[in-house]
Amino acid sequence: MSAARPARPGVPAYDAHLFAPRRHRYAVVVFVINEGDRVRRQLAAMAPLAASLDLIVADGGSSDGSLALESLREFALRALLVKRGPGKLSAQMRMAFAFAIEEGYEGVIVIDGNGKDDVAAIPRFAELLDAGYDHIQGSRYVPGGLGVNTPLSRTLGVRLLHAPLISLAAGVRYTDTTNGFRAYSRRLLTDPRVHPLRDVFVGYELHYYLAIRAARLGFRVIETPVTRRYPRHGKTPTKISPVRGNLLVLRTLAAAVAGRFDP
Repeated sequence: MSAARPARPGVPAYDAHLFAPRRHRYAVVVFVINEGDRVRRQLAAMAPLAASLDLIVADGGSSDGSLALESLREFALRALLVKRGPGKLSAQMRMAFAFAIEEGYEGVIVIDGNGKDDVAAIPRFAELLDAGYDHIQGSRYVPGGLGVNTPLSRTLGVRLLHAPLISLAAGVRYTDTTNGFRAYSRRLLTDPRVHPLRDVFVGYELHYYLAIRAARLGFRVIETPVTRRYPRHGKTPTKISPVRGNLLVLRTLAAAVAGRFDP
């Protein structure tokens, strides 16, 4: 079943293609745009998880044919959401959160669709949601975590700048704050003091904001070990351009730390 979902305050217009009814308490949402074979290999690896978690793809508007509807049933997906309204990652997140809330999910596990993250960690996120945690941050830098072929500039930026500033603003220690492998409880996403469904969140703001806001408001936060692998050779799979993209990340980081996204 497919249906257009018109834009409304805080949620971009999107199309919802439903392959199955909701079966589980938690959804795993894969954020993707034009990832080609990488996302298809990742979805194939994730398909066995459909026995205990609903699998949803949140597409930012891919044009490479990797998410053609007729080719997706082999991956045991529950739904494909295709953003039609403006915005980048945070707009995709708002689309997915709105859908998950409306569908009654008790928590959402989120992961990038570029194939860098080891999906074997996903069940641990579900266990931590079961244990009552509200914001679960995947980290390469806690015991049991692993970063493979991580560019040196990325490691230095996260460990010396990004994570310390987010931690300072949050009042708790985070170690891997640019990592998009996370989970959020329904409690967190529906709390009016958090209010994530706002048009101010367009790019990377929402990940940074939720890490800070959850801790500041006393929600239960925790890091869990994950593995993230970059290719040994060739182009790094990322949507962040070396100059303009990194400058935008720094501006977004400064705004989040200053509390400019608080309701």
